[in-house]
Amino acid sequence: MFNRKNVLSVLFAVLFVAGCSGGSGGSGDTGGSGSFIDQNSELATTVINNYVDDVVVATYADLSEKATVLREAVESIEGGAQADVQDAADAWIEARIPWEQSEAWLFGPVAFRGYDPALDLWPVDRNELQEVLDSDDEITEEYIADELGNLLKGFHTVEYLLFREGRARDLSDINTREILYLIGTARDIESKSAELLESWTEGDTDQVPYSEQMKSAGNPGSPFRSQLSAIEQMIIGMSTILDEVGAGKIADPFDEQDVEKVESQFSFNSRADFAHDIVGVLNVYLGCRIGGLDDRMCSGTGGLKDLIAQSDSALADRVENEINAAIDAILAINQPFRDAIIRSNPDFDGPNIIAAQGAIREVFDTLNGEVLDLLRQ
Repeated sequence: MFNRKNVLSVLFAVLFVAGCSGGSGGSGDTGGSGSFIDQNSELATTVINNYVDDVVVATYADLSEKATVLREAVESIEGGAQADVQDAADAWIEARIPWEQSEAWLFGPVAFRGYDPALDLWPVDRNELQEVLDSDDEITEEYIADELGNLLKGFHTVEYLLFREGRARDLSDINTREILYLIGTARDIESKSAELLESWTEGDTDQVPYSEQMKSAGNPGSPFRSQLSAIEQMIIGMSTILDEVGAGKIADPFDEQDVEKVESQFSFNSRADFAHDIVGVLNVYLGCRIGGLDDRMCSGTGGLKDLIAQSDSALADRVENEINAAIDAILAINQPFRDAIIRSNPDFDGPNIIAAQGAIREVFDTLNGEVLDLLRQ
């Protein structure tokens, strides 16, 4: 099990050091001209640039595209057939892949503009949702986006309206107002996904694109005072989602024996969600997006692994192996996760759940121990 207070202390320490890193000239990293980052400044630049372009922006672009597919599929339900409901359910599952992977960097615009809770807060407030559906309020995208709280919109509201017991709902069971609610919520997801991508690639009148802010780490005007602070932020993002999956998404429902705390419980997509969270960590580490859960190779060069390998190739390989082991451990848990957590259930899978938490913790400890120690030399 994770000690969440200790985790927060570690992450605060990382943030403190990142914020205090030097930023005057050159790379601006701590440790002076002999520091590890300074000795590998050209590679560090490549790592940061690949992270921004080939991982973050590429993932958000994928999310935006798949949010559009989801919106189109949901709109087809109105006046459509059962196959359209299935298509929408499939599109929802596909859109979850880039979103979950993107949780390996929940900083920047996704945090300070509130996109994370607006897109992915759970559990759904089903009672209040039913009150809205039973009301005379006109259901539109604007109404959902501007008038309703985050527990009444986003991915999990769409999930609840599309799925029952891991299957697409029967079209005959979905009433007209539910269809309108699905359409309005899917449009809001599409809009926010596009805005999230644009915040990294285009910026706005008040701020340059966040991609440029991160790529210019160590230069005046960047929120990252050094290349080291930018790389530390990458590790903070990885560590945060490792903690959330191990000590939150898995631990909370398991420890409390409460299926209502299970993310993506209606679609039975929980295990895949957790695995793709850790895939996001792997993508950050490799500096490119892997092919999928069964194809964990990518063609990019210049990720954190390459930077670590400059000094310790064995550690670089071990971290990748540990991340893959965590993904495998999650995928070994009985499906659906909702049933696997309940001790009285025949499909209870406590040993594999505990093993998955241990594998996740191992990655966390290595990143925040040996890897940070090496980078800060």
